[in-house]
Amino acid sequence: MFESTANWFQKFLTHAPQESALGDRGENVAAKYLRNLGYKILHRNFDSKYGEVDIIARDAQMLVFVEVKTRKDGEAMPEPDEQVNITKQHQMSKVAEHYLSRYGIPQPPSRFDVVAVVWPRNVEPIIRHTIDAFTSTVERADPRTIGK
Repeated sequence: MFESTANWFQKFLTHAPQESALGDRGENVAAKYLRNLGYKILHRNFDSKYGEVDIIARDAQMLVFVEVKTRKDGEAMPEPDEQVNITKQHQMSKVAEHYLSRYGIPQPPSRFDVVAVVWPRNVEPIIRHTIDAFTSTVERADPRTIGK
């Protein structure tokens, strides 16, 4: 038991920084990609009690909450954008609602995008941008009924 725990901990210490570095590189590439499309990056790694959103940006008048998923090419995992499951969608929806209420922003049009960054060996990353990847899972209260 102790040996397997020690092996897991050693593996965690060895791989966590590399995975984090890859994720950071992917987020940097995604932010640059979005800027090149004309998006204005408002926040990176916005954290709240509900979780984190990688990028919050403005695309014209649209507020965009972006999840970035990065992988090395050939990893035996689901495609990066397939990892934004219903649980992650709900968490992002709650963070978005918190963001909108925290900054007192009137409900602007908003959407959720996913940027998948796949890094093949020794070449530039492949970027797949899914615009309006999912809709919010949080029911917005009708402002006319609040307090009634």
